[in-house]
Amino acid sequence: MLVLRSSPPSPFGRKVKIAAALLGLSDRISIEKADTNDPNERLRTQNPLGKIPALVMENGETLYDSRVILEFLDALAGGGKLIPAGSARFEALRQQALADGIMDAAILQVYEARFRPEERREEKWLDHQRGKVERALKAAEATMSTPSRNIHIGHVALACALGYLDLRFDGRWRQDHPKLAAWLADFEARVPAYAETRVTA
Repeated sequence: MLVLRSSPPSPFGRKVKIAAALLGLSDRISIEKADTNDPNERLRTQNPLGKIPALVMENGETLYDSRVILEFLDALAGGGKLIPAGSARFEALRQQALADGIMDAAILQVYEARFRPEERREEKWLDHQRGKVERALKAAEATMSTPSRNIHIGHVALACALGYLDLRFDGRWRQDHPKLAAWLADFEARVPAYAETRVTA
């Protein structure tokens, strides 16, 4: 069986879990919690970067990061499922990159608060990350907020990015991005795994 090393709040781990559900592969993947802050965590030998998610293969080799794992899972499911073939592939991957960037910038803001005492936090750095999130949300509102008949990896990534902003930033994005909020409600209604992978703390 494949083993997914992750943590429940991780938006990148959530992306893999939702993708696996959409691809019909959930029953082939065991999920094991990983603590990226533990220096003795075997994750650090499974992925030298010590990052999640990591997918441990049946032969003991490990795939990382989430984008590589998703390429593998899509191929395992027959190909062209969540990552379209042809020219549509690059639009889906571009949308995934935009959403992944939201997650990266949001996580860096969380880490700044988690690992630095308040008097040492760099407001200029935080503003830099907030700017990335806001510009990406604006772009997503303009180009990705119309529900698509066929769900691809860009949609999954965007849903996970918005879910992470709900989790860590009290959903403040919703006030200025009503089209994205409506899009996310539609995604959740169509993809049961979204609610099933939600965490509240």
